[in-house]
Amino acid sequence: MKTSLHCRITEKRLDKLRLYAARKQKTMTQLISDFIDSLPTEVGDKRLEVDTRVEKLPASPQD
Repeated sequence: MKTSLHCRITEKRLDKLRLYAARKQKTMTQLISDFIDSLPTEVGDKRLEVDTRVEKLPASPQD
C-alpha cells in the first residue's frame, strides 16, 4: 500500500528538486524513494558507524 508524505521545505529546495527530477527524467517521488532506499538498513552497514559517533558527541560545550 502506498501512502502520502507531506513535508515542509523551502521554495528554493522544491525548485531544485523539480529541476533535478526533470533533468533525470524521474518524478520527485522516484527521487525521494531512491534516496530512502539508499539509506542503511543493517547495523553492520559502515555508514551507520558515523551516526553512532555523532550521537555520542556532547550537545553543548558544557556537557
